[in-house]
Amino acid sequence: MISPHSDRAAGRQASESPPAGQPVWDGPPPPSYGRPQRSPIDRMRALPGQVSIRWRLTLSYSVMFFTAAAVVLVSLYSIVGSTIEEQWPDLNMNGVNAIDAAIAQSQWRAAQRATVQTIRDALLQSSMLALVGIGIFALIVGYFVADRTLRPVSKMTATARKLSEGTLAHQRIDLQGPDDELKELADTFDAMLARLNVAFDTQRRFVANASHELRTPLTINRTVLEIALSDPAASEDLKTLGRTLLEVNARNEKLIEGLLLLARSERELAVRKPLDIKDVAETAVETVLPFAEEAGVSVVTELNPGATVGDPVLLERSVSNLLENAIKYNIPENGKVWIRTGMVDGALVVQVANTGQHVPAYEVNSLFEPFRRLHADRVDSAKGSGLGLSIVRAVVQAHGGNVTAVPRDGGGLVVTIRLPSR
Repeated sequence: MISPHSDRAAGRQASESPPAGQPVWDGPPPPSYGRPQRSPIDRMRALPGQVSIRWRLTLSYSVMFFTAAAVVLVSLYSIVGSTIEEQWPDLNMNGVNAIDAAIAQSQWRAAQRATVQTIRDALLQSSMLALVGIGIFALIVGYFVADRTLRPVSKMTATARKLSEGTLAHQRIDLQGPDDELKELADTFDAMLARLNVAFDTQRRFVANASHELRTPLTINRTVLEIALSDPAASEDLKTLGRTLLEVNARNEKLIEGLLLLARSERELAVRKPLDIKDVAETAVETVLPFAEEAGVSVVTELNPGATVGDPVLLERSVSNLLENAIKYNIPENGKVWIRTGMVDGALVVQVANTGQHVPAYEVNSLFEPFRRLHADRVDSAKGSGLGLSIVRAVVQAHGGNVTAVPRDGGGLVVTIRLPSR
């Protein structure tokens, strides 16, 4: 037996059910990800974080000065009234009947109150004008006091902006003054700069020593192998082994050279010269043309002038790395590489594109990391060490620019370098 309550419930469920074809949400309502509404109190609490420290100091000093002046004026208002009431003379009612004396005394007290109120009103009006002037004066003085207080911080900021790897040895804040919190902060910052100078100097010595210690045995190995290959009495198997070892030795030399160049590129630029990116690109193209002809890849150039300031050797190496990568990872036959230079929207642009295998968009950004290659090339390292694009990014960032890459329609990559113009 079905109760009428269940019939009504079933009817209500049927009437509330959504039309056919619409999804049914059987559960709690989905969370709302809209921007939360902040109350006026929350906005007022967040206001100090949006005001600079200079203006916070100015307002704090002004409020204290204004409050002190307001307290003084209120005290004067009260003191003036009470003093007048105390010093107000009494009437001499000797010989006057009681009724006339009472009337005269009442009129005298009314005149006293009117005089006190008139003086207080005049004092209050003058005090308000004085408070407005004091408030403006307090803001001006507070701003200059805050500026004076923050001057050592401004000096520390200016020193930090001028610092570079080349000036760490002699550039210091050297703040003079009493031993207060700002002097302690400046001395701590100077001590940190001294430690950074030691760290950078150690890194420079390490790179120089590593360059010598790593290149010397490889050079000796290459010399010994070349001598052994030049021996006419050497067997064919020995010559084959020698040529294989020479190829391995050459790859190791290029790897070490790339690592040292990457370490140099990530440091502060030691050379800054005016240069034309067209000349840099022409030199890089001439360097890789034999390699391109050997690989059967044609290089198409569209080189327009563009002036900038930087290290010409590092910039030439970065463009050469882009061209070498474009040639290495190209199609076996009828491959092409395009290079263009010039000015676009006020920025100096170098763009290198190539035909080749399809590059997934999700792998493009990882190609700029050291020792990263495409998934298909990770097993075989004969094409390179995976440092080419890392060196390009380090050089470009050291020059204040940026480098981006996108997959090219039809396969290959389009790499774009943007540098600030001179």
